[in-house]
Amino acid sequence: MERDDIVEYSLHAHHSDEEGKAIRKKIWFVTILLSVVTIVEVAVGIFFPKADVSTGAWTAIKFGYIILTLVKAGYIIMVFMHLGDENRNLRRMILWPYMLFICYLIFILLTEAGYVHQVWETLH
Repeated sequence: MERDDIVEYSLHAHHSDEEGKAIRKKIWFVTILLSVVTIVEVAVGIFFPKADVSTGAWTAIKFGYIILTLVKAGYIIMVFMHLGDENRNLRRMILWPYMLFICYLIFILLTEAGYVHQVWETLH
């Protein structure tokens, strides 16, 4: 039995060969960019374990991970959720509350971690 309520979207894709090449180029760029960022994150995790680096370097590695993760998340949102094609004001309205919330979570994480460390030191 054939359903008549299913729309075949591939039949309605009317774009030229140049537009198709641009789309494929964008897909390859996104794939390579996200792969490189992921490879860098994994390589840093493998080659710089916490036991082998100083406290300052470990702090830099942690902030590097936070920045790389936010870059990946933002890029995924802009490309795969098509937010990059929207109006600039709409993008800001959607992204700025999340960025503010993420900054708040990082602040809470860092301040509470220091407090937990102080409590641990006083108990032991």
